Amino acid sequence: MSDALEATSKLYDEASEELERAAAHCRTAATHFRNKEVPRGAAHAWAAQGHLLEAQERLSAQAREHAKRAVPET
Repeated sequence: MSDALEATSKLYDEASEELERAAAHCRTAATHFRNKEVPRGAAHAWAAQGHLLEAQERLSAQAREHAKRAVPET
């Protein structure tokens, strides 16, 4: 596999890991909110958002890389 494809694969692995972490925090937040533990629920909700932002950053990097190489059809 080329270095570029390996880097792309790694980027998507990292994005998926961040999304899995976000999902886990969402489940934890839901449990805390059900138990009326608002501060704990909010902390996990914000953690989930942070992981979403990390995933988005990696996906945005891939989109920017693609934009450098893509040629529009004429």
